Amino acid sequence: MDAPHLDFGGTTPYEDYVQADVLTHLQHPLSDDPGELVFLVTTQVMELWFTVIVHEWETASAALRRDDVPVAMAALKRSVRELEALNHSWTPLAALTPAQFNSYRSALGDGSGFQSAMYRRMEFLLGDKSKSMLVPHRGAPRVYAELEKALEEPSLYDEVLRLLARRGLPVPAEVLDRAPSVKYKPSPQVEEVWAELYSGDQNAELVRLGEALTDVGELVWRWRNDHLVATRRAMGAKSGTGGSAGVAWLEKRAAKNVFPELWTARSSV
Repeated sequence: MDAPHLDFGGTTPYEDYVQADVLTHLQHPLSDDPGELVFLVTTQVMELWFTVIVHEWETASAALRRDDVPVAMAALKRSVRELEALNHSWTPLAALTPAQFNSYRSALGDGSGFQSAMYRRMEFLLGDKSKSMLVPHRGAPRVYAELEKALEEPSLYDEVLRLLARRGLPVPAEVLDRAPSVKYKPSPQVEEVWAELYSGDQNAELVRLGEALTDVGELVWRWRNDHLVATRRAMGAKSGTGGSAGVAWLEKRAAKNVFPELWTARSSV
């Protein structure tokens, strides 16, 4: 077997492609506590998974617009595996004691996870739109422009409902014609559409699409609950960083279902 090529004129091809040297020098702890590096790296890994998942959901949305359900399904299935990996990112932080977290918590200052622009893009793609969530990013023009664009575009669920309407299903006009920047609200008529789909066997492709979305919704719910539990263990009911309500705010988030009618429709099947 030939020996691997070891002598390069500059950086290695691996480094040129992966940019590992950039990634491994992005951590700048602000305290002397060794646990802060774990927190920094874990948070940065989460941001990278957010980026991949946004890419998948945008790919799925574009495919649905052109009625290419197989491509949309492939992107959604990939995102399920990526959401599983994202959720496992909580493992290093999930067992922090209050003393361990407090040892470097002050380094966050006013920083808080709700300020994550890429996570906000995830939420916008799920239909949880809010123009006020652009405000923290006014000082970063490129990020603000990307978020504003995501706010004004149809969500992943909007594209699914438009596909159902094009397939002849009675999705109400007020759902289809609402401004994309408005937060999605559950519709009894949409619930009836899903219940009808799940009750028959004529639209197997659309049922598979519904199940792929349900897998996504379940993992998003698990992400929110894992976040809640990790925060509750680390800081109890204290106020969160960045002026958030901490556990109280996370409890409200954890109580919400993504793609709500896909869950409520099951009671009528």
